[in-house]
Amino acid sequence: MKLSTRARYGIRALLDLARNCDSGPVSLKDVARRQEISMSYLEHLIGPLVTGGLIRTVRGSKGGIVLAKPADNIKLSDAVELLEGSTAPVDCVDCPGNCQRSDNCVTRDVWIELKSAIDGVLSSITLQELVERQKAKHKPTNMFYI
Repeated sequence: MKLSTRARYGIRALLDLARNCDSGPVSLKDVARRQEISMSYLEHLIGPLVTGGLIRTVRGSKGGIVLAKPADNIKLSDAVELLEGSTAPVDCVDCPGNCQRSDNCVTRDVWIELKSAIDGVLSSITLQELVERQKAKHKPTNMFYI
């Protein structure tokens, strides 16, 4: 399975919000600039995230977007499901009626296991964990000058 830019950019936007929302709402323009995502594409991603209850918009001169709940309550599976839909690698996993071989298909069993593994990983990682991983990747190194 390959995630589209929708999921990848959407999760980057959520991570940006989680890292920068301590001072209040974050403007879409700032998220777009920091994440190098076009404003029009970012606006396209925000809709499902608002509808799905992961972020909310704040109106006004100091408005923008904020996480709708704490980062440790947002799982990656929530975002991927809103932006991509099912993680099933083939249609018959979610809709066995689409294939008359579903009941006896051994490869379908493998696809079900694959979906379960993907869902397990995505649901085990929260947005807060991503924030912590990001901080660990960008720890300042000690500089020694001679």
